[in-house]
Amino acid sequence: MNRRKFIRDSGLVAGALTATGPFVFSQAAAKQPAFKLHYAPHLGMFRDHAGDDPLAQLHFMADQGFTAFEDNEIKKRTVAEQEAMAAVMRQRNLIMGVFVAHTIYWKEPNLASGDAGKRSEFLGEIKASVEVAKRVGAKWMTVVPGHLDLSLSMGYQTANVIESLRQAAAILEPHNLVMVLEPLNFRNHPGLFLSGSPQAYEICKAVNSPSCKILFDIYHQQIQEGNLIPNITHCWDEIAYFQIGDNPGRKEPTTGEINYQNIFRFLKSKNYRGILGMEHGNSIPGKEGEKAVIAAYREVDS
Repeated sequence: MNRRKFIRDSGLVAGALTATGPFVFSQAAAKQPAFKLHYAPHLGMFRDHAGDDPLAQLHFMADQGFTAFEDNEIKKRTVAEQEAMAAVMRQRNLIMGVFVAHTIYWKEPNLASGDAGKRSEFLGEIKASVEVAKRVGAKWMTVVPGHLDLSLSMGYQTANVIESLRQAAAILEPHNLVMVLEPLNFRNHPGLFLSGSPQAYEICKAVNSPSCKILFDIYHQQIQEGNLIPNITHCWDEIAYFQIGDNPGRKEPTTGEINYQNIFRFLKSKNYRGILGMEHGNSIPGKEGEKAVIAAYREVDS
């Protein structure tokens, strides 16, 4: 790929080509020490400081001390965009976090139903995700099994989901890739098959593969079940990834009821070196809100 032509034609990094663009601002800003844990912002979180250019945003994240990045939507981006983002992540030593592998889960019941066509569609998405993961340097991809099938007992639904995940794991294992199952809370996502961490733990044990693990989203599980540190402890050997958001509001830590300082202290005590995806919004708009997000992570990381 002609890198200069891509930059010029795509508009992804227009700011990088001018002396006054956001890229220059990011590079000129004083670089901050790295956070102790791998917190992973997403695109748009620091747009007011870095501008709309995704590559400038990645540089800004690295300058602020973040060591990881996640992008649910990277599978939908063009190959050129994926390659350009991957190049910046390599340059700035940013670890790539999750992207969404299974994009059909908002439809009617799929994996829980045992329908052969829906299973085939799911496995096709997993195969396509392997190539994306290789291109962007990702190890983890998010999978949500979809809605409950109220025409089947829970036991049959669970068996159907396990069988689909076993077949998906067989696709991922040769590439050392991991699908992480994300339980979602009943309030924001009513009717989904997978909602609790004990359920996810049971399924991962049944699949019995290093390519099928849990994404423990602390925001979702605070709403769904609470009892966060004990549940994390019970699920520990099947958790491969965390995501963050305070409750209520799904904003940065310190804006709600969750004691993130204690949770992060616990993760450090467990020598957790994986990623913590910052899957939340900013509580305050504009640059002041972006500064508040960074300050909040400095506070809870200390």
